[in-house]
Amino acid sequence: MSSTQKRFTISELSREFDISTRTIRFYEEKGFIKPLRSGQKRIYTPADRARIRLILRGKRIGLSLAESVEIIDMYHPGESDSTQLDSLLTRIGKRRAALEQQRKDLDDMLTALDEVEELCRDARKKHRDKQPHKSLTA
Repeated sequence: MSSTQKRFTISELSREFDISTRTIRFYEEKGFIKPLRSGQKRIYTPADRARIRLILRGKRIGLSLAESVEIIDMYHPGESDSTQLDSLLTRIGKRRAALEQQRKDLDDMLTALDEVEELCRDARKKHRDKQPHKSLTA
């Protein structure tokens, strides 16, 4: 690594990505990132930073941690990235289909709730209309 290459502390990355230092240490424990060490201090490279960014991006689009890392690990500089892109596109398609199904299920449930709510309101109104009105002077 070049001596001019930027290095990061765990606190800097934690603040930048708005994640806990524990999360970053978890990624390290799982082998997803491999910071350098200077005694007990962790020193993160731009590659570690990029991996964290990509892991978090995967999380935002609904990929599991394992899926994100699997796709990230498909990248090999200097080689074609078509396998990586195809895999990502396949997973995006599956995730989109699952979300579309969830949206349809929610829309169906909201429609059913509207129907039941209307039936309840109608029944309550009929029940009130059948009740004798009490006189205020009685």
